[in-house]
Amino acid sequence: MYTQASHGFDPLPDPVQNREFYADVTTKRALAWVVDVIVVAAFLVPVVVLTAFIGLFFLVPLYLVVSFLYRTVTIANGSATWGMRLMAIELRDAMGQRLGLGQAFLHTLGYSLSLSFALVQLVSVVFMCTTDRGQGVTDMALGTVMINRRG
Repeated sequence: MYTQASHGFDPLPDPVQNREFYADVTTKRALAWVVDVIVVAAFLVPVVVLTAFIGLFFLVPLYLVVSFLYRTVTIANGSATWGMRLMAIELRDAMGQRLGLGQAFLHTLGYSLSLSFALVQLVSVVFMCTTDRGQGVTDMALGTVMINRRG
């Protein structure tokens, strides 16, 4: 399942020998993102209603904070957001392990920063579609990969 990389043992599944780990992950990742956007928006509905719709004036900052917390907590507690779980994919670190709280925070921070810059986000999407492991910019920086969930 794992291969000998040029720098030594690679604990991540090989994208050539173990294609099943990476099959359709880019599409699943996009669908998971849509689900996660809907989930975060659903979290905001009660906030807006309970604040007598004053929350609408702060909708963008509220969305950013709730999204950041949602992504960090769900990734830390299962290496996947609810959308990712629905699509049967999960994040793994460079050692093939699930992400902990610190890694989840850094991954979410990288994701949030890449969304802030259209060019970085575009490059990230291109990388996800063209690299062997389907890694975005944040994944490459942290050494993380998105794979199909095992069993």
